[in-house]
Amino acid sequence: METAKNNELYDMAYAKRAMLVVVVLPLLVMYTEAMLTPALPTIQKEFAINPNDVSWILTIYLLVGTVSAAIMGKLGDMYGKKKMFLVALGFYTLGVILNGFAPGYQWLLVSRGIQGLGMAIFPLAFSLVREEFPPEMVPQVQGMISAMFAVGMVIALPLGAYVTQNFGWRWTYHSAAPFAVLMFFVAWRVLRESRYINPGRLDWVGAGLLTLGVVPALVAVTRAPTIGWRAEQTSILFAIAVIGIVLLYLWERRAENPLLPLHIISSRNPAIVNIGIMLAAFGISMMSQANTYIFQMKPPYGFGKTILQSGLLMTPMAGVMLVIAPLAGKLMPKIGAKPLAISGALTASAGLAVLSKYATQLSLWQFVGMITVVGAGITLMNVSFINVLVFSVPPRVMGVATGANSLFRNFGSTWGPAIAGTVMSTYYILVRIPGVPMPIKIPTTKAYEVLFGTSALVYLLLALLSLAIAEVMKGGRIHEVENGGEREVVVE
Repeated sequence: METAKNNELYDMAYAKRAMLVVVVLPLLVMYTEAMLTPALPTIQKEFAINPNDVSWILTIYLLVGTVSAAIMGKLGDMYGKKKMFLVALGFYTLGVILNGFAPGYQWLLVSRGIQGLGMAIFPLAFSLVREEFPPEMVPQVQGMISAMFAVGMVIALPLGAYVTQNFGWRWTYHSAAPFAVLMFFVAWRVLRESRYINPGRLDWVGAGLLTLGVVPALVAVTRAPTIGWRAEQTSILFAIAVIGIVLLYLWERRAENPLLPLHIISSRNPAIVNIGIMLAAFGISMMSQANTYIFQMKPPYGFGKTILQSGLLMTPMAGVMLVIAPLAGKLMPKIGAKPLAISGALTASAGLAVLSKYATQLSLWQFVGMITVVGAGITLMNVSFINVLVFSVPPRVMGVATGANSLFRNFGSTWGPAIAGTVMSTYYILVRIPGVPMPIKIPTTKAYEVLFGTSALVYLLLALLSLAIAEVMKGGRIHEVENGGEREVVVE
């Protein structure tokens, strides 16, 4: 047994410098991505494209990023996580710069695809945190990273609406580009190369089969609410995806250096976290879709707020998440990741159940209070899950594990809006708005009941799933899997 206080494997001064890089990173990405949402109607008008074309501006980033996260995670294990982190951040920065100068729709799609290559920065950052930080610091740093996601979203939505309205949508990217460039140079100067290298050849066949399985599935899910879930195109895309996933499974079982080592991602804790994070992302996406409509629809169908006001009303939730995430990371070694995950999932489920029954009957501030409770529960669960993952996998293959986790997260994030859109298209009423020639579809109370209710069931399922977690920390001891076995670290 080792005492973390006397652990000489880690440089505390370096760890604190590196912490600033990985904690600020979510702010940059969420700022960039969330600012795009209010700008989409303006982009549609400028490029004279239809709503389906607009959806591809979001979809192309997700398609490229999902495959990129898995492949670059593996390359990080093979050639060094800092190297691949800088490559990914370089792609992200280049994409952000090019987006702001896009002369046409096709250019914007290509530059968004380049930006999507940079989505691998998060699994690689999580890997570096686990590898280069003392074990007792890891839960707190992971907690702070989780909190910054919420803060970035709250800052970006109202700011994006303001920038688009007053300066044009291109300035949402022009304003982000200097920070992306600065982040690249700071990361280059501050971060050290990972101490664990796992050399080998890249599994190109596995990468191809992964693309064959992932891309058609994500395209099908994205397109289905528009063309229909039973449409021939949807069925063909899902069929191709299933074939790709089956072939990927069969190939990875026999590959010498598999892209996705099945024995790692399917072992107990990683499997639970991967399935759990996919379900959590699905539930969050559905809830967010419902929140957006309730905030912005005119009374009596909602609160009639602008995008700017809606973003500001989410500030209490972000503030609570900012406090709870690092606090959970600090308490986790004593309480345990498993109890916090269960508590968080149950809290979120209870809050969503209340929203399912009373969402349209609550006052504005009651609604804000309830989504804040839900956000607190989700934060507890997410921080617990990522710590369970990083302490259950050897650092030598951490890039693969976190890359696979991002893949599952993106699947959940894609399914959520698609199902939410389908629900809202099923339960609606037609309302005529003065000045608008055609009546518009407004979700009914039944739509919100289904969305919030389904999300509540998802988080209840997550609480039950969390019962199967093998605890990685408790009573001031952190149990971690090392490359040569396992060890315990005492947190003082």
